[in-house]
Amino acid sequence: MELKTVGSKNHARLLNKLGVLPGQHSTRGRRKVSDHGKQLDEKQKLRFIFGVNESKMKSYFKTAKKASANTGLILSQLLERRLDNTVYRLGFAPTRAAARQLVVHKHILVNGKLMNSPSYQTRVNDEVGFKHEATKEIPAIAATLQKTDLIMPSWLERKEFTGKIAALPTAEMVEKQINLRFVIEFYSR
Repeated sequence: MELKTVGSKNHARLLNKLGVLPGQHSTRGRRKVSDHGKQLDEKQKLRFIFGVNESKMKSYFKTAKKASANTGLILSQLLERRLDNTVYRLGFAPTRAAARQLVVHKHILVNGKLMNSPSYQTRVNDEVGFKHEATKEIPAIAATLQKTDLIMPSWLERKEFTGKIAALPTAEMVEKQINLRFVIEFYSR
């Protein structure tokens, strides 16, 4: 058996397997994450999931805070009702970024009108569809449209190549991934 000397690649690989961090004080472990750190992590996760920048996220929070209902519910509804997210949830695009690109490149119609703003807030009974037949033939879009294992949220209905917003979204989809309480606490400071 070969002894692992400090500084060798084998030694580094061994420490990696053991979960020991690099550096002189690595065996002490990591510091405990503060409450603010946890809140920041949750807020950042929410931002990156929906592809929203910080200023837009703050404006969504201010809008949700002004409402008389539950702030977390309103915030999640504002994020879920974004047009790019709706296109993604309907299964028209493989990712939210692809859905955003479809919207920005003028491939999406809302109630028969061209919409090119990804932050557009869809409403109940809005119909979302493609502008051109050629859009459905884009390889990534065609593959996504043919998927049968799509999990459709209860607030959306899809028939072939059009979708309809049947009701307001609930916070359940967001709460499976994010602790909304931490996000609210972060912005309430």
